[in-house]
Amino acid sequence: MSTVTQQQQNQQTVTELKPAPKNKAKETAVGFVIGGLAACGAVTFTNPWEVVKTRLQLQGELVRAGALSEAARPYHNSFQALKVVFQHEGIRGAQRGLSVAYFYQICLNGSRLGLYEPVQTNMIKALNLKSEGSILASGIFSGALAGVVGAVLGSPLYLIKTRRQSFSPVFKNIGHQHEMGSALSALGQIYRTEGIRGLYRGADAAMARAGVGSAVQMPTYMIGKDILVKKFGFPDALSTHFATSMFTGVLVCLAMNPFDVISTRMYNQGVDPVTGKGILYKSPVDCFVKLVRIEGVRGLPHTTLMFVFMEQLKSIYNKEFA
Repeated sequence: MSTVTQQQQNQQTVTELKPAPKNKAKETAVGFVIGGLAACGAVTFTNPWEVVKTRLQLQGELVRAGALSEAARPYHNSFQALKVVFQHEGIRGAQRGLSVAYFYQICLNGSRLGLYEPVQTNMIKALNLKSEGSILASGIFSGALAGVVGAVLGSPLYLIKTRRQSFSPVFKNIGHQHEMGSALSALGQIYRTEGIRGLYRGADAAMARAGVGSAVQMPTYMIGKDILVKKFGFPDALSTHFATSMFTGVLVCLAMNPFDVISTRMYNQGVDPVTGKGILYKSPVDCFVKLVRIEGVRGLPHTTLMFVFMEQLKSIYNKEFA
């Protein structure tokens, strides 16, 4: 065999062994789809808790602490509230808004999980980041950006989801009660009466909520797992993923809860039919000021401890089982 032929064969072998170049657009799309599907799997089980959370956050809206009687407060804690919902509304009431939640999760978590890694990777390469501090900062920024993008994409769906989950045919004093048909007809009605502005009512609050949550969630999970595996010798196995997810869930819940309460109230408030403006709040800042002034600081984090466990389960399910 000639030397030229041997060189050609060696070159062909090297070419065959060399991995094909990665298609970044395809990877991002796959990440978007996988993230969205994982979140849909999770929300199937957590949606009843979302219904309960929404109603707890709206119960006693802009009422001074201690002013509501027991009769005016049908929901006392998360587990009792879930029992009440099942008793009066059945499984349909507990899963209120689930169909809309699926599409919302695809928009929000598809973006959060699908955009985080490519954004951070490109940022590290473009800025030539080397230190641990700068890489952490890039992770926080990437997580926040991915969350904001997801919140913008899913805002009209979150609007419908919140209003549908707050609706109770039994307890009419829980926030503003919006009666609506299908999600599509509801979106059409809002667009015809309030325009694009109406569809994105509360989007600014949702962007803050998702941005803060993603800024905490994505880097803490990735970095936390890396620390446990590389510095403490933990195996890259389910037990390590579980421990990291538990820690991440606590941080996310603590960071997001105040923004979550404000976001829920901004989306659910009634609308003046003449001006097209919200009846109770002008902006997230106005909502925050009124909430603290009237209900006190307790009005902001009153669901934090009740939903720490729920957030942990959602995080674990998304990463390990979906």
